[in-house]
Amino acid sequence: MKWLVNKVLKQYLSIRMKRIEHYIEHPEEAQERWLTHLLETAQHTEFGKQYGFSDLKTPEDFARRVPVHDYEKLKGQINRMMHGEQDILWPGEVNWYSKSSGTTSDKSKYIPVPACNMYDCHIAGSWDSLAILYHNKPDMEIFRRKNLVMSGSFESLKEYPKTFFGDVSAVLTYHMPAIARSFYTPDLEVVLQSNFEDKIAQVAEITSKQDDIVMFGGVPTWIIVLFRLILEKTGKQNMLEVWPHLQAYMHGGVGFEPYRQTFRDLIPSDDFVYQEIYNASEGYFGSQLDFEHNDMLLLSDNGVFYEFVPMEEWEKEHPSTVTLSDVELGKDYAILISSNNGLWRYQPGDTVVFTRKYPHCFQISGRTKQFINAFGEEVMVGDADKALAETCRQMDAVVSEYTAAPVYFGRGKSKGGHEWIVEFEKEPADMERFNQVLDETLQRINSDYEAKRFKGLALERLLLRAVPKGTFHRWMRARGKFGNQNKVPRLANHRKFVEEVVRYAQE
Repeated sequence: MKWLVNKVLKQYLSIRMKRIEHYIEHPEEAQERWLTHLLETAQHTEFGKQYGFSDLKTPEDFARRVPVHDYEKLKGQINRMMHGEQDILWPGEVNWYSKSSGTTSDKSKYIPVPACNMYDCHIAGSWDSLAILYHNKPDMEIFRRKNLVMSGSFESLKEYPKTFFGDVSAVLTYHMPAIARSFYTPDLEVVLQSNFEDKIAQVAEITSKQDDIVMFGGVPTWIIVLFRLILEKTGKQNMLEVWPHLQAYMHGGVGFEPYRQTFRDLIPSDDFVYQEIYNASEGYFGSQLDFEHNDMLLLSDNGVFYEFVPMEEWEKEHPSTVTLSDVELGKDYAILISSNNGLWRYQPGDTVVFTRKYPHCFQISGRTKQFINAFGEEVMVGDADKALAETCRQMDAVVSEYTAAPVYFGRGKSKGGHEWIVEFEKEPADMERFNQVLDETLQRINSDYEAKRFKGLALERLLLRAVPKGTFHRWMRARGKFGNQNKVPRLANHRKFVEEVVRYAQE
């Protein structure tokens, strides 16, 4: 019977793929339609009345009248919504919120998830990703066997119990369509529990006894922890010995390159597929379109109107923006979204570089608040990930986690530099040589860094410091960031993270 379900859903996904192919060819049409729909839907909200949505007709009018917002500017209105007030940023009462701690702040953000956003953005994006996956790999058996997703948890608001908040993965898992739920393991009671350490232990116990898992999803760090627990329990050498039908991994949330070799060791198969997705707390924005290209398709018909802020405008209070039709290839942009969750010209904080047009594909290059530009070197997370992955390939090493920060002038130093704190899964035979190759590779990837490193005139060679295994996990747990949705901050213009990790390594 399950083979028939898989066959029927495969046909549905084929039809859905034709819709994707249409908006690939006509993304501007989809974007204009969504902006019109969003403005009309929200015109009678408090926010819509404040900015006169009813008489806004074009993207230019919208950009001129509505200022750019970050979470600080909206959190008062969101707090009122969480306590039951209606028609604030989005029509009606919104009872679900995705909780995001981000990577550079200890404060939580609560992103509204009204029903239309749940189904027309997040869940629609999931179906689109599956359609793309089946299009590329027609022998997929997602709806014939079992699938595993490591999700977070959610809870109700004490002051207003009708409001629920939690990791976006938990919110979506709870609202998973009934037709899909029977194909996932473990059950909701296990996968949505709040104690993450108990959860990962139970998931390992249950799934180590199953042999029909075909796909899994989750943040790479915690998937690796889970797999090691399973291998320890089973005594197997790799995950294909435990789950022989494995076909695909949907991953996102962090750059995957530092983890790629570890996953190849855990799943030694050339046929296994890695599909990158971009499902943030604020919306489902992208999915890898084909597996010959290391980029993602922007989902332009998915409940979101996009604008893009060029790098030279990031620090301005009223930045100039471009729409999808005017983006340039190879240029860093910060994303602005206006979405069916009530976020208007909102900065999620991610930066992207477009790699293709028609299809409009992109790579995540970093965060607007997570890069190193202490000396004009403009090193983005994407640069660091690529340099580290290439160095590991050359030096036969595997990195599990890292973070980096500038070393500023002073302390008797006449020059600046960068300090990298790295936790190795497999250490290189020559750590000093690894340090040198990493610095040289980063120079090849980033011309601004290369210019500052020229003959050591402005910046000294980066300093790499290796820390013992488990250091980053202990640090994240101490910060209250231990769990599926929490990610290690990679780069910062301050030294707070680097110095904290070093302190935990010494302890």
